[in-house]
Amino acid sequence: MAQGTIKQKAKPATAAKGKKPAALKPRGNRQIAPKKQSLITQKKLLKKHTGGLTALTEKSLAQRAGHLEILKGGKKDAKEAAAAKKK
Repeated sequence: MAQGTIKQKAKPATAAKGKKPAALKPRGNRQIAPKKQSLITQKKLLKKHTGGLTALTEKSLAQRAGHLEILKGGKKDAKEAAAAKKK
């Protein structure tokens, strides 16, 4: 014979009502910094040279893509300016 009423289970606790839990940002691979002085200098030089190569690459791509309408001062703008001067 049951002694009293049956207890109801508590509802699961949720975070603040109406708010979704913040999604964790995916983290990339971590890189361990070098400890030896020779490796540190190598890394600095590598970073400097790759930056220079990137700048040269972007510059050459901009020169080749100068005919696009998006970029100002490209080949197309130069031709239009020359044609306007002749008239």
